[in-house]
Amino acid sequence: MKERWKHKTWLIDLDGTMYRGKKQIPGAIELISYLQKEKIPYCFVTNNAMRTKKQNVAHMEALGFHGIKEDEFFTSAMAAARYVARMSDRRNAYYIGEDGLREALLENGFTIVDDHSDFVFVGLSRSKTYMDYSKAFEQLWNGAKLIGTNCDRRLADGDHFLIGNGSIVEMLAYASEQESLKLGKPYAPMLEETLAYLNKQKEDCIILGDNMETDIAFGALHGVETILVESGVHTAADCARYAFAPSACYHDLFACMDDE
Repeated sequence: MKERWKHKTWLIDLDGTMYRGKKQIPGAIELISYLQKEKIPYCFVTNNAMRTKKQNVAHMEALGFHGIKEDEFFTSAMAAARYVARMSDRRNAYYIGEDGLREALLENGFTIVDDHSDFVFVGLSRSKTYMDYSKAFEQLWNGAKLIGTNCDRRLADGDHFLIGNGSIVEMLAYASEQESLKLGKPYAPMLEETLAYLNKQKEDCIILGDNMETDIAFGALHGVETILVESGVHTAADCARYAFAPSACYHDLFACMDDE
């Protein structure tokens, strides 16, 4: 590992970087073990808003990771709830999502309601139906503000991809004729809230991820060093399509650790 990286706080993506669905990515356990052994600080910064902190720990332990703590996760659900709570004193929230989004809303003082909501928070859910989305649309049509936790187009799942939360947010935006705040990676509020959570400056950090549009843009657009690993959405060949580039690119996580 490059010497200068040993003095950074690592902001590490999950889906496509540490694991794909229920499969851990080769080198991921070794990288986290290395960071723990060398006492290099890290935080899993993810657009995935589905899991609670406790569920994130359990998921990674089931994949073989060790020594993971609840406070080592910062999700787009946490960022969205914290950001909106700072920007507004209104607290009635309707949400589309799973336990992670509910936890983040409750921890930041929101009241979960079924009607007359101030905000509709949208995080990915594997169980919501047409009528659930129609209920969310009804809240938006009646004046609630659309808050998408992230704009991911697609989500890595095993050896294939699923529709990402951003696609659902766009559907509700189109139906309600309003735009969502841009809060997950790669947008500035996500970085602001992450840094505040960690009590760090951006110069203190390095971002590791698999997605040019989220992880690498997250750093490149805001002055943070980045590492692209070819384990998920994008490869080195994709970089030429973008106006920005990662600070470094590796085929796998082992190469990331070996590079001196």
